[in-house]
Amino acid sequence: MKLVNFMVEDNIRLGVKVEEGILDLAKTAGDFDFCIPETIEEVICGGQNMLEKLNKLIQQETCIIPEKEVVFAPCINNPEKIICIGLNYLDHANESKMEIPTSPVVFSKFNNALAAHQQEILLPLNAKQFDYEAELVIVIGKTSRNISVEEAISSVFGYTIGNDLSARDLQFRNGQWLLGKTCDGFAPIGPYLVTSDEVNPFNLEISCKVNGELRQHGNTRNMIFDCAHIVSYLSQHMTLKTGDIIFTGTPAGVILGYPEGKRVWLKSGDEVSVSIEKIGTLINKLK
Repeated sequence: MKLVNFMVEDNIRLGVKVEEGILDLAKTAGDFDFCIPETIEEVICGGQNMLEKLNKLIQQETCIIPEKEVVFAPCINNPEKIICIGLNYLDHANESKMEIPTSPVVFSKFNNALAAHQQEILLPLNAKQFDYEAELVIVIGKTSRNISVEEAISSVFGYTIGNDLSARDLQFRNGQWLLGKTCDGFAPIGPYLVTSDEVNPFNLEISCKVNGELRQHGNTRNMIFDCAHIVSYLSQHMTLKTGDIIFTGTPAGVILGYPEGKRVWLKSGDEVSVSIEKIGTLINKLK
């Protein structure tokens, strides 16, 4: 199932991606006297029983909005934690000229960084070296603490697409990466949250284009630490909560990896699209 958050006036509504467009669950439920959750977070908390209930409602398909008319919201809009894993593909670590990690490199973003599919992202005035990072994003499905690698994937509700936008001149200003990672809008996710039964996170093609030009192309099987190891590792150090999101790292091809004289940083007017097999394409224009 592909879940969607979308805007109706100033309110976030819950939908499901179907072949014809986006099914408005609230309106469909009203037509058939169904009682449904109002948010994706409630769906996640409801687990398999809630998904089965939604599947019955989806069969009705009475209120479908053409996708071109939908104004998307972030598919998770209020996570307790936005956790990111750095240098998690060998080729990216090498191009960045950084030491190959022996354990996951963990940093964070704040909720102000969240942005939606097709949302314009305003670049901050105090930075110039803007870069993209195409990433698979994990969405946690249940409270998890001290879980093994073997049971880690059972804690995952689903997956979405992320772009770990970075202001490199802020990121490397000192020893902490946070300032260059959590500028407003620097964590776009979406367009869909795809349930874990539809995705094999260990073998997914991932790519990034800038203004239609291919910049990154990789596969999640080349992660240094795969999704199961990431979730297990994090759970040994902090309690993962329902709706937490985890950016899992990016393959080679970022601007930072180019020779210094050939780095053309992102600028206002550029369009960045990130595609992941079986999930979709996340598109954002910079302003």
